[in-house]
Amino acid sequence: MKHPTIPQLSEQIAAPIEAIASPQRVAILLAIGQGEACVCHLETALGWRQAYISQHLMALRKAGILEDRREGRYVFYRLKNTSYLDLITASAEVCGLSFETTFLLSNLQKNPSCECPHCSPAIVPVEQLKTA
Repeated sequence: MKHPTIPQLSEQIAAPIEAIASPQRVAILLAIGQGEACVCHLETALGWRQAYISQHLMALRKAGILEDRREGRYVFYRLKNTSYLDLITASAEVCGLSFETTFLLSNLQKNPSCECPHCSPAIVPVEQLKTA
């Protein structure tokens, strides 16, 4: 079995780095953190339009970095491998940012302006309460 060359290895290593290299994609991954987030949550957390976020989510999904699941009308995104957060944290440290600074920005939990099931309590119609 032939071992890969340095150029071959470097191409493999660079592929995921290239996929997350833009500041926008780093921001999305930080906003998702180790949990999951829907597009409306990302819109609220980042202040960007849905179409803009969706383009980046599609590229990250195509690159195999994100996976998604549907819950009713919401689609939730999560990292396939949370090691990407380690890569982002290491990059932040190289830039002189502390681990705490980066970690505090990630895993944004509930956002009061977001309407997704994770941020807003479910409103049960009165009819369902009467039958329960």
